[in-house]
Amino acid sequence: MGLIHNACKRYGEQPEDYFDYVKGTNITGFLKVANATVDQEVV
Repeated sequence: MGLIHNACKRYGEQPEDYFDYVKGTNITGFLKVANATVDQEVV
C-alpha cells in the first residue's frame, strides 16, 4: 500500500504543495496497464 500511495502522490503532485489523488491514481493505473501490455508484447 505504501508504494501505491507514493506513486499516486508523485503523479498527482500539483503546484503549491497540493496533491490531486484522483489524477495520481488514474495516471498510476494507466501506467501499470501500459507497462504490462508492453511487457507481454501485445503492442
